[in-house]
Amino acid sequence: MPQRHVMPMSTSHATYGVCVLGTEVFLDMRRSTPKGAASFEVHATSAVTVHIFHSPMTKPMINSRWPLDPDIEVVVTIDVISRTVNDNKVKISYYGWEDNELSVAWLYLTCVDVSLDVDLSRSGRVKSKGKDKAKWTWGPNGQGAVLLVNCDRDSPGTVGMDSGQAAIRTTADLQDMSVMLLRTQGPSAVFADYQVVLHVPESDADKVRVFHAIRTDSHPQYIPVLGPDRLSYVLDHFGSGENTFYVEGLAFPDRGFSGLVSFSASLLEVPHKNSPGTPIFTDTVVFRVAPWIMTPNTQQPTEVFVCSIQRGSDSNEVFLEGLRVLLRKANCKLTICSEVETRSDRWIQDELEFGYVEAPHKIFPVVFDSPRNRGLKDFAFKKILGPDFGYVTREPPGREITSLDSFGNLDVSPPVTVRGKEYPLGRILIGSPLPWASGRRMSKAVRDFLYAQKVQAPVEIYSEWLSVGHVDEFLTFVPAYDRKGFRLLLASPNACYKLFKEKQRQGHGEATLFVGLKNAERKSIDEILADEPLKNDNRHVQRCIDWNRDLLKQELGLSEQDIIDIPQLFILRGSRADAFFPDMVNMLVLGRHLGIPKPFGPQVGGQCCLEERVRALLEPLGLTCTFIDDYFSYHVLSGDVHCGTNVRRKPFAFKWWHMVP
Repeated sequence: MPQRHVMPMSTSHATYGVCVLGTEVFLDMRRSTPKGAASFEVHATSAVTVHIFHSPMTKPMINSRWPLDPDIEVVVTIDVISRTVNDNKVKISYYGWEDNELSVAWLYLTCVDVSLDVDLSRSGRVKSKGKDKAKWTWGPNGQGAVLLVNCDRDSPGTVGMDSGQAAIRTTADLQDMSVMLLRTQGPSAVFADYQVVLHVPESDADKVRVFHAIRTDSHPQYIPVLGPDRLSYVLDHFGSGENTFYVEGLAFPDRGFSGLVSFSASLLEVPHKNSPGTPIFTDTVVFRVAPWIMTPNTQQPTEVFVCSIQRGSDSNEVFLEGLRVLLRKANCKLTICSEVETRSDRWIQDELEFGYVEAPHKIFPVVFDSPRNRGLKDFAFKKILGPDFGYVTREPPGREITSLDSFGNLDVSPPVTVRGKEYPLGRILIGSPLPWASGRRMSKAVRDFLYAQKVQAPVEIYSEWLSVGHVDEFLTFVPAYDRKGFRLLLASPNACYKLFKEKQRQGHGEATLFVGLKNAERKSIDEILADEPLKNDNRHVQRCIDWNRDLLKQELGLSEQDIIDIPQLFILRGSRADAFFPDMVNMLVLGRHLGIPKPFGPQVGGQCCLEERVRALLEPLGLTCTFIDDYFSYHVLSGDVHCGTNVRRKPFAFKWWHMVP
């Protein structure tokens, strides 16, 4: 509905006013109607359209006049910008009962245009006008501008993120912001008695900052005009023309913040220099802050991070050599972080998660730093944050951190469709206790952040049965060229016992695990199958995994054909489980190349039967399996290949704003 501006009419003097292109001007005739008047008629110049609103019972008179009924409203609109001041005229003539003209009210209007414009169509360019600019809608036919959190560090020599700087130090910083244009048109002289004010709601002000680009003879200046400490900005000496503003996001969507922020430009009539002014028109636009998006294993890898550990008996030199072999096959960049940089903390998967943010005009990676805060605590901030590489973290207030706060306990599925509902960016998986149980849980601050991003609706699954408690200990996703484009791999004690019984029947019961590993207790297939406490442990583990299996089938829309069971045994230590041999689902997925923990399983015919079975399960999908020795450098320390590596991947081609959460 168009905005309406009320204009009081008078028969004692002419009325002068300004209206904005396309808005309605309501002519208030109550004070101007002369005594004894019975009817009226309205005439206007050609650019003015007159609208008479009345009840169905009211009819125009024979002479085109209208009776002065209380329900009649007169509204005028102008759809052409004025060339000169007061070039539009409206005349209201009042008539008595004997058709005699009693008096006349004159209105002189100057039509101007005030338009606040953003990239409403999400094309990467700001276009003028547009309908329903104050609405933000999802979907391929949706509209509304997108705002990036300026969480990288383009400015050399600064400490922290660019969003922490109240000034623009480099023009590269402008690329991380969204453009907002304020356009004014009309006779310059008319603006002397009016102000244009740009303003932001108080609830949004701490989420954004706005810079006004002012051209000078030497170089452009970017003046901060709106933000956490300033709600409004009066444009000085404005006239017909265009003002450019750059908008930066300061906060991601989170609990209590939907991600939507609005800005308005109001035209104020200022009768006196020191008066506050009266608004006659307001134009409002809405941005949505771009969410942080995780990338699943099915996205192409661009860089693998790993920590070098050279000191002590648990050096990872053997592991690194195996990793280099895999990276050469995958043709992927390997970044080895020094022990000094990582402060001897090898668990880089637990410390951080790579994702990205995207607007129509810009996309860049953003690392999410977990609150686990061990040796790698400052690594992401000091070594990864930089030009076009953002940073975000969430620290729980006054709460003890548990193992479930590590990001080995955070994963994301490939795109799925569940009961007709599409999740084109997949769904985040968070390890938790059972829904009704107490116990260790990922910090609420982190979970709130993940839920608030909206585009990868999280699913909380059961991981607290594990000693470390991470989802990557019993599941992963690998790409496939059929069906849904991926398979879910689940660790499976049942599959392992089935394999070992098969080998026992074939006469290989004496084949042993852990051959060639110094100080590792060897166990034969016969001994494992006769170990009743171990069987009981794995019955419990299988029930835990089966609970998750059913949940994931329901929440990810999977069938049994989408799931592959990977042979794996666990052992309970107290009430929680650890992998009995290197945990093969805790793998590194680089396209079709998999880096799998070498299980050191029983040798049958010169081949590890566990490796052989995993190859038989995965290679028909077009995948290649490289088994990496991580036994002493990771496995005995309660982790495996995935725990000790981290992957940055290409963003989705799909635009997040095209989905409907």
